[in-house]
Amino acid sequence: DAYKMEVQARPPMAVTNAVSWRSEGIRYKKNEVFLDVVESVNLLVNSNGTVVRSEVMGALKMRTFLSGMPECKLGLNDKVLFEAQGRGGKNKSVEMEDIKFHQCVRLARFENDRTISFIPPDGAFDLMTYRLSQNVRPLIWVECTVEKHSRSRTEYLVKARSQFKERSSASNVEIFLPLPPDAITPTVRASQGTAVYVPEKEALVWKIKSFPGGREFLLRAKFSLPSVAAEEEPHGRMPPIAVNFEIPYFTVSGIQVRYLKVIEKSGYQALP
Repeated sequence: DAYKMEVQARPPMAVTNAVSWRSEGIRYKKNEVFLDVVESVNLLVNSNGTVVRSEVMGALKMRTFLSGMPECKLGLNDKVLFEAQGRGGKNKSVEMEDIKFHQCVRLARFENDRTISFIPPDGAFDLMTYRLSQNVRPLIWVECTVEKHSRSRTEYLVKARSQFKERSSASNVEIFLPLPPDAITPTVRASQGTAVYVPEKEALVWKIKSFPGGREFLLRAKFSLPSVAAEEEPHGRMPPIAVNFEIPYFTVSGIQVRYLKVIEKSGYQALP
């Protein structure tokens, strides 16, 4: 009996308003919320400039450092259309597909009035993920003209053009330009950024740190092929050009967060 621990029975969760994904008694000196809308675009464009495949994967990513048991309410802009329920009309709405909410979202409330309300977990989590299958035009358009100066000398003229508004800017742009595996001593000149030949990738990698909207940059690459390879070279198609980049504060879908309200019984202010 001397070693007996006194275990206090906890009331059921329904009584305490507790939830399985969040512990009680969390305390922070500074209450903060971070919310990002992140969209990844996968595009495949053929040599004629036609978009063959287009897919946008999106996520509302949150990081919460909030005390107590906060109630959060999130509002998105009017362009978002979660389901086509006769509300589409002719406005430029965005219809989301494959919507998945974190378990903290009150689905019944969402089904009723499209309000996203929840008690968030502590730390980082995806509040919502979605997919858009609408056609998207390439945000950075790249075209390559191949000029053969002799049987063994070839030149690529590459144009890269940003097709988004001037107020936005793409960062960490990488353009991968495939070269024949036996290309000899490529020489490269770029109007912006740096370009280097990466033999193990059999490609030129053109890096542009900042690519503002409505701009066009050029690259010229000259290289030789062994005379035997040039004679045997089949007139096949060039492998696809790959483009990777990020555009901060920009969504393809036009989705925007209108408001995020945080209500907690102690009445603290949460900093955005």
